[in-house]
Amino acid sequence: MPDHYIQTLLKPAKSSSSGAIKRLLGELPFTAEIYWQLRQRGSAPTKGFSMHRLESRLPQITAQAEAARNKMLAQTPTSEPRNILLFVTLRYWIEHGSLMALALAGLGHNVTLLFLPFTRWDTTPGRFDVRRLNAYAYKVLSQASPLVLTISLLDISRSNSRKDYHLALPTEIVAAIDQVSLRDTQYTLQIEEVDQDSESTPSGKLFHLRRECNMLAARSLMDWLRTIPASQRPDLVLTPNGSILEMGAIFQVARYLGTPAITYEFGEQRGRIWLAKNAEVMRQETDGLWQKLKEIPLDDLQIERVRSLYSSRQNASLWENFGRLWQGLPIQGGGEVRQSLGLDERPVVLLAANVIGDSLTLDRQVFSRNMTEWLQFTVKHFSLLSGIQLVIRIHPGERYTKGPSVAEVVHQAMPELPDHIHLIQANDPINTYDLIAISDLGLVYTTTVGMEMAMSGVSAIVSGNTHYRSKGFTLDPNTWQEYRSQIGKVLDNPQAHRLQTDQIMKAWEYAYRFYFNFPCPFPWHLLDFGDSIDVWTMERTLAEEGMEQFGNTFRYLAGESRDWSLETL
Repeated sequence: MPDHYIQTLLKPAKSSSSGAIKRLLGELPFTAEIYWQLRQRGSAPTKGFSMHRLESRLPQITAQAEAARNKMLAQTPTSEPRNILLFVTLRYWIEHGSLMALALAGLGHNVTLLFLPFTRWDTTPGRFDVRRLNAYAYKVLSQASPLVLTISLLDISRSNSRKDYHLALPTEIVAAIDQVSLRDTQYTLQIEEVDQDSESTPSGKLFHLRRECNMLAARSLMDWLRTIPASQRPDLVLTPNGSILEMGAIFQVARYLGTPAITYEFGEQRGRIWLAKNAEVMRQETDGLWQKLKEIPLDDLQIERVRSLYSSRQNASLWENFGRLWQGLPIQGGGEVRQSLGLDERPVVLLAANVIGDSLTLDRQVFSRNMTEWLQFTVKHFSLLSGIQLVIRIHPGERYTKGPSVAEVVHQAMPELPDHIHLIQANDPINTYDLIAISDLGLVYTTTVGMEMAMSGVSAIVSGNTHYRSKGFTLDPNTWQEYRSQIGKVLDNPQAHRLQTDQIMKAWEYAYRFYFNFPCPFPWHLLDFGDSIDVWTMERTLAEEGMEQFGNTFRYLAGESRDWSLETL
């Protein structure tokens, strides 16, 4: 089995008797595969890479997709089939990607599922282990043949040195993948400052590991595309996320080659998927949507729907198909929160922070270097304004993360906070929406709280490049000077800068479009696909009932441009 990818990627394991044996066996042809077959009887080599939910269902799913394809091919096709290359890595994306690949094949497309059988992205397994993972993945995914062609990225690598993988790549790809690798490191460690020049620090070591992995993935794909016949080259590259890990590297190669690329992700709504064409989906680019729909007012049912969603968020309750709960308790009232924080009648400025290293903050800078610099500048700026009360709300999501807290960032800038600056921890029993109710001005980087401030009539200054920036209901500085100036103007006369009725309505309309029109209906959410595939079987999904709900989504996944005029409901 060719394993040049592994040879170039992996460093020697730490010395131990078992490690030495594994390294020896990893060098010998077929040893890992034979061991896996005889000792592990073809089961998952590790618990973290078990695909038992998929493995037991795949024969039936494949048969249903094949029946749908045969039925469709017997009819007059409505569009030309496309050669689609779907790339996935990590166990959960591989499982989900197999469903995506079979659905697209069932709709008549020629699909190649390119996979990388790794369990983690912050370490690299030894050659012996990764060959077992590879063999197991092939065994499971082979059940999708002949409908879907499955290929491991490990088996198409042409690299022959750990040190020259980037030399054959165009400089544009190298630069883009450096940025992907930086995001990998920031997101993994939940930091913003990364030591890219040294491998002796934790961030530097991880950055260089991710850079090697991402460059190798890019080099492997480019080499493979050069060797296959032109008739087999993809008309479209499809990959989750597109901003991080090897998925980001594959996306960058597609864009460099001019091959259309679709990226997709899943948010907090079950039964919905985010899509982007020739863009990173986590950028949440809504300009086209808003340009098409901003002049179309919401009807009463739509207004009630978004009002109901907003109310549930205020009261710390789940709503319909939303699966995330950020507030720890319902709203208590502005008077109570004023009393608990000891706030007086001076103007109140609410700074709602993101989680450090959150994917929606990385590479979103407008005039600051990053969110950390913006936070520290703002704290120092308000430390001199004793006539203003600054309330810093640490994101409740910090309860679920392991990286450094915003509190640490704030105290680095100012170890002792003055009395008029209040820091609310992630676990503090205070509802963010109570803080909005008593605020005269809001400051945000990219959190959606800025949009919700505008929905409540509070002027919000947006300092990061978030999806709702410049949509007509926020203040959007482009320089530090504009940032300071806008703060000063609002606080000179807070009441005069409350949003007008038409601006508030625009914020509500945009919120509806973002939550209900931007995501597409989709049968299988990443987090519950094992249950949802039992509800939306492949047969049901590809039949008339499923196509009425999901047909447009699958057409967008196959490369059709999105028609926002269809998203008015």
